[in-house]
Amino acid sequence: MITLDTIDALARPHCLAVFGALHPGAEDGAPGGTGTIVLIGPSEPGFWPLLTASGEWRDDAPDPVDRWSKRVIGALADGLGGTAIFPSDGPPYAPFFRWALASGRAWASPVRILVHDRAGLWVSYRGAVALRDRLALPAPALNPCESCAARPCLSAC
Repeated sequence: MITLDTIDALARPHCLAVFGALHPGAEDGAPGGTGTIVLIGPSEPGFWPLLTASGEWRDDAPDPVDRWSKRVIGALADGLGGTAIFPSDGPPYAPFFRWALASGRAWASPVRILVHDRAGLWVSYRGAVALRDRLALPAPALNPCESCAARPCLSAC
C-alpha cells in the first residue's frame, strides 16, 4: 500500500517533499473519486541547483519552473496511479491555499500569507497528486506562529 512516506521517498531524488495531505470533501475542488490529495513542495537545500541545471531552465522557453514541475510531478503522479494537479493550471485554479490549510501543516500567518511547519514563510506548492485511496494522515502539526513571541513578520515590512 502507498503511504505518505513512500511518496516522500519517491519525491526526494527531485528535491521535492510531501508538504501535507488531506482527505477532500465535496467543497474542496478535487477531481471526482479522490480519496487523498498530497501536496508537493521544494525541499531545500538542493531544489534550486537541481532546477537551474534542468533542461526546462536552460532552454529559454517561458515558465521553466512550471514546466519542470509538470514533468517531474506528472511522472510521480503517473507512477502512483494518480492525477497531477498544478497551481498554474486554470482558470479555474485549484484551491491550493485551502488545501494547504486543510492539510494541518500550513496556516495563515499574522501577515495573511501561508506559513508551513517546516518551510516557514518560504512555503511553495509545486503541485499535488490526487489519489483514489484514502491514505493514513499524520496528526496536525503545531502552528509555528503560536510559539513565536517576537513576531518579526509584523514589523519587517
